[in-house]
This record gives sequence, C-alpha cells and structure tokens, in this order.
Amino acid sequence: MTAPQQRRTCANCDREMVAEYRPFCSRRCADVDLGRWLNERYTIPAIEPPDEWDDA
Repeated sequence: MTAPQQRRTCANCDREMVAEYRPFCSRRCADVDLGRWLNERYTIPAIEPPDEWDDA
C-alpha cells in the first residue's frame, strides 16, 4: 500500500509545480521571487539588543 502523492503547488501562484522550475510553476514565477529577494521585500525580523549591551 502506497501513500497518495501530494499535489505540489507553486510558491508564488499556487499552480501545479513543474520539476524544471521547482518550487515554482514557470520561469516567470522564479524570476518574480528572485526580484523580491533582490529588492529586499523578504526580511528576517531581528531583535535588537538594548543599548546597555554596547561593548564601548
């Protein structure tokens, strides 16, 4: 008995993923994602330490 395969979807538009552009459905979606990275639209939140932690 095998488990049913999950339908993989594009990380941008939720269409079916294409193996050549994984995890996207097309070159366009891959380029859109790259553009978001290059324009710094994706960020990782950082917790700034209090000022009293300065080494100076």
